Amino acid sequence: MASADLKDELTCSICLNLYSDPVTLKCGHNFCRECIESVLDTQKGSEAYSCPECRAKFQERPVLQRNTTLCNIAEHFLSQEEHEDVFCTYCIHTPVVASKTCLMCEASLCDLHLTVHSKSPEHVLIQPTKSFRNRRCSHHNKVFTYYCTEDAECLCVSCCLGEKHRGHQVDLLNEACKQKKEKLQIVHGRLIEEREETKKKVQCLQNHLKQIPEKGLSIVERVCVKLKDLKMKQDNLEKHVLNEISKQQEQVSLSVSNLIQQLEIKEDSLSRKLSSIEELCRIIDPLLYLQADRDDFANNMGVNDNLKEIKADDLVEDLIISTLNSGMVDIMSGLQKGYYVQEASGVLLDVNTASNNVHISDDLKTASSSNIKHDRPKTDPRRFEDSTVLAMKGFSTGRVFWDIEGSKEGAWRVGMAYPSISRNGKQACIGNNNKSWGLRSLNKQYSIRHGEKEIKLLFQPSCYKVRIYLDYAAGQLSFYELGNSMRHLYTYDATFTEALYPVIVVWDNGWVRVLN
Repeated sequence: MASADLKDELTCSICLNLYSDPVTLKCGHNFCRECIESVLDTQKGSEAYSCPECRAKFQERPVLQRNTTLCNIAEHFLSQEEHEDVFCTYCIHTPVVASKTCLMCEASLCDLHLTVHSKSPEHVLIQPTKSFRNRRCSHHNKVFTYYCTEDAECLCVSCCLGEKHRGHQVDLLNEACKQKKEKLQIVHGRLIEEREETKKKVQCLQNHLKQIPEKGLSIVERVCVKLKDLKMKQDNLEKHVLNEISKQQEQVSLSVSNLIQQLEIKEDSLSRKLSSIEELCRIIDPLLYLQADRDDFANNMGVNDNLKEIKADDLVEDLIISTLNSGMVDIMSGLQKGYYVQEASGVLLDVNTASNNVHISDDLKTASSSNIKHDRPKTDPRRFEDSTVLAMKGFSTGRVFWDIEGSKEGAWRVGMAYPSISRNGKQACIGNNNKSWGLRSLNKQYSIRHGEKEIKLLFQPSCYKVRIYLDYAAGQLSFYELGNSMRHLYTYDATFTEALYPVIVVWDNGWVRVLN
């Protein structure tokens, strides 16, 4: 009884259905927004507007105030009513659970009464429901059976014939629902893929974060080895260098932690979208599905493709070593001997090693992919079979670096290789063996390769200038990007057994120029 009384209180006196978007007049009476607007439209041009309930007069068209509390109560009541068992309208002696509801008759039917029910197309059967709210057109009082894709509105037969939707794409409700769900499933799949990719990036950054203290400790140890050779001002120099390391480690750790936090926030957002989509997909009733909140639906349909590329910083050992060496110069002249990082000036390309599809500039500093085959002797054992050229001079001692600039388009690889590397076949490819180490630029993405193992870097190129740094005795070969600030890309650790020669590979119209 209490439920019936509450339903009466939640019923619009105009349409006699539960309130839909209820609004309040100044007199305090509530109506469905659409219902009262229709009534006020009919009163336009008369001496005054009036309330359909109490006949209160308004000189001007009243401003409709949404009754949020009443709207929430009506929606809650409707939700509870929908989850209750629906019984057959015609089984009056013994309640029997209904199997279908006819929108035309506005009656629910059990299996027995369903067998004798009209099979006419006008009698639309849906899952059992007690509520017929919004299932009929308020203008024509006919059941919604169509959907206008252009206006995103449910239509009755008469609406389809009206001027408003003439010429528009109109589909049956079931067909429109099926198409919408198919599109939503595609978005659902994309969101799953994006979430998995986000998880991978988070894991990669977490691994990177764990390595930062180890790298910092490694640099500290190397610095301490050098400081043991100092007899003067050792304590002050050590403190200065260690402070620089600690500062970098703190800055890099904070930067990577922020990136992880951003990706975790995105992962949570994607999970919420997926949950929302899955909830929509569980709606069986096509009409209820199509009448779901369009703003939420539009938000779920969108896939955010504007995620910024991950650019995780790393410790810059060269900067630390430079600070250390500057202190050493002040302490003792000639202390840099054995530690001096020198520019490998005079890096020239050896035409005798260049393959016939690589063009070498006259100054021997630029290698370009060429569609014109050069007539260089193929019998020379130094010559590469495809896309590659070595430098004339190699390095087997000290600490040196050389800089290059590569093309934005096309593809190229730079690095260092032993002179004993194969010139033909698969083993001649830089990084495809244990005799070469390379950095590749392809499709605006960096990757490193050695021993047939290729690793894609998270860094998207900000420029196409690269420094290759070799510490032969320490067994380290590093790659840095020379943008507005020098950024560490990757470091190989190895025990070198031969001299290392600069090597360049170019293909697909790519080019590389030695800057030294």
